[in-house]
Amino acid sequence: MDERSLNLKKEVTKALFFNTSLSIANLSINFNKSIPLVFKAVNELIEEGIVVNSGFASSTGGRRAVIYSLKSGVNFIVAVAMDQCVTKIVLLDIFNNTIVGTIQKIQLQLSGNNDALTLLIKGISSFINDCADKNKIIGIGIGMPGFVDRKEGFNYSFLESHKSISDLVAEATGLPVYIDNDSSLIALAELKFGNGASHKNSMVINIGWGIGLGMILNGELFRGFNGFAGEFSHLSLFSNNKLCSCGKMGCLETETSLLVIIEKAKQGLHNGRNSVLKDQLDNADAERAFEQIARAAQKGDQFAIELISKAAYEIGRGVSILIHLLNPELVILSGRGALAARLWKVPMQQAINEHSIPRLAAHTEIEISSLYQEAELIGAAALVMENFEELNLSYSKSGFSIYENN
Repeated sequence: MDERSLNLKKEVTKALFFNTSLSIANLSINFNKSIPLVFKAVNELIEEGIVVNSGFASSTGGRRAVIYSLKSGVNFIVAVAMDQCVTKIVLLDIFNNTIVGTIQKIQLQLSGNNDALTLLIKGISSFINDCADKNKIIGIGIGMPGFVDRKEGFNYSFLESHKSISDLVAEATGLPVYIDNDSSLIALAELKFGNGASHKNSMVINIGWGIGLGMILNGELFRGFNGFAGEFSHLSLFSNNKLCSCGKMGCLETETSLLVIIEKAKQGLHNGRNSVLKDQLDNADAERAFEQIARAAQKGDQFAIELISKAAYEIGRGVSILIHLLNPELVILSGRGALAARLWKVPMQQAINEHSIPRLAAHTEIEISSLYQEAELIGAAALVMENFEELNLSYSKSGFSIYENN
């Protein structure tokens, strides 16, 4: 197959991944290619079992167009979502970005752990070796906290290495690997598949063990000059003399991260606060501990509500700064903390009301992510598909595959 024909098939596949289904006319406009050329590429993809006819588009008054989508079970992506405590690995079908099987969790502490990168590579390799369809995997996308240089493949906060993390994982698995900051990937997922898809300017707050930020500006993901934009967690807002993970004092993270909420919960219970949380947090890991707090708050536990409300108010103060600088139309609350759902919204709105100029904040809405905790995994898969054209792929009746796997 000539290179131009293969590249067009890649373009079609990528477009169908991000749009679910499209007509020949839509594809032709997207690529600025002639309808006969696109029609030929789509038909060949249908013959090879990669694309299927999905029926007809909604009527607009004339003849309804035939629409096409990717076929399920043909190609997969390994998506990895890391935070400072837990790493999740899953297989996603590029058809409709569907999770296949169960999400594998690894308790992997990043801070101060010299073995973290070795354990990550071991976990990903083991996961792939256990996949029945591993020859159909076309790439690995990894989201991780910290200062991530996605182009060079380094993380300057965690997973210290003298060699590119992307290259090391690729060498161990034989697959192309792409890495990016976790909050950027959550924002990418929201932009392509979530609440941000219908908004040009959105701020995506990743509430987790830190407080991350992904920025969607003018309909595109904004990463800044060298990819480090969005360090919302380290806005200096407090004179609390608390040392942040970044080495500075008084950052937003020091009063609002889920780890801080858990710490305050344990301290309050130790000091005699009445709560259904009594005896529930002592032996729980961080993930389980926050789940207990969020569920208690949703059931009306006053102490749990107070903990989340105080953190939410302070996050709202930080959002007020974003409103003054960027005037977003939407703030999306995502990440692990979204488990507490609507409990974040009222205190945040109160802080915005108090600290923002009304004219600037009047049309900024706050929404809870519809993608919830799957956002980073979906974003990791989208990262691979964003780079689909550059993947070193062959093409056969069984779909696309990496040349090294042939």
